Amino acid sequence: MMNKEKGSKKKSVFREYAESILIAVVLALIIRTFFVQAFKIPSGSMRPTLKEGDRILVNKLIYRFNEPERGNIVVFKYPMEPKKDFIKRLIATEGEEVQIKDGDIYINGRLIKEPVIKNIYYFNGGKLNDENSSVVVPQGSYFVLGDNSANSRDSRYWGFVPEKNIVGRAFVIYWPPRRIGLTK
Repeated sequence: MMNKEKGSKKKSVFREYAESILIAVVLALIIRTFFVQAFKIPSGSMRPTLKEGDRILVNKLIYRFNEPERGNIVVFKYPMEPKKDFIKRLIATEGEEVQIKDGDIYINGRLIKEPVIKNIYYFNGGKLNDENSSVVVPQGSYFVLGDNSANSRDSRYWGFVPEKNIVGRAFVIYWPPRRIGLTK
């Protein structure tokens, strides 16, 4: 009789661990799918804000309740290859006219003075190669640029990000330890 009790205790301990692991996996999948996801920065297109190898957390829930805003760092499905995730700074929303002039961003003819955008020198390129050229963001889309615009392929080259492609907003760098902090 002692052997049966010992065997059932082993089964109950095993079952307890299995249930705990299953619950943890299900919770992790729910959190990753709907709330927060971790990403690793693969390139220098967002330097100096984000560097190669930085690991960030992205709030996937925020844009269910709020519209993306100018200056947000957003993760999105790359329009040319939707299986790839890209990260850039949101510069303009639908209906806005974008122009890059002398390294500054102009929206609807007005200089953007918000520090997260104003303190970055943006190079002309792609569709905005000429300082006199501008583009208007179509309905349901966004215009994004890399902070390191000299080394970034972004909306200047491949166009606009459809609203449905937005994954979420980057909000914290959690690795490496010396770079832990909120994103700007």
